[in-house]
Amino acid sequence: QVQPVESGGGLVQAGGSLRLSCIASGSLFRIKSMSWHRQAPGKQRELVAVITGGDSASYVDSVKGRFTISKDNAKNTVFLQMNSLKPEDTGVYYCRDNAYNTWGQGTQVTVSS
Repeated sequence: QVQPVESGGGLVQAGGSLRLSCIASGSLFRIKSMSWHRQAPGKQRELVAVITGGDSASYVDSVKGRFTISKDNAKNTVFLQMNSLKPEDTGVYYCRDNAYNTWGQGTQVTVSS
């Protein structure tokens, strides 16, 4: 199974926005659950958002109302739209294919104050 591939990280000022993308493999993408996780320096990796095959989404409390997870089934891609970013959102963001338990290589997000 090929691992997912993330893109879209970068450096942004507090209050700004970024959109992360993750391309996953497999012909059954439309029914997959996909999730985004992040790991801040010195902290454990945490779940940020998950979207089911039925497009039901859920979020960790700290990002509710600011982040949106979505899928484009035609492109085998899951997105994480991040608005009103805060310095505490800084970290490496990872995409996970929950059907195959595979992880992307991560993309760095840095929010300056």
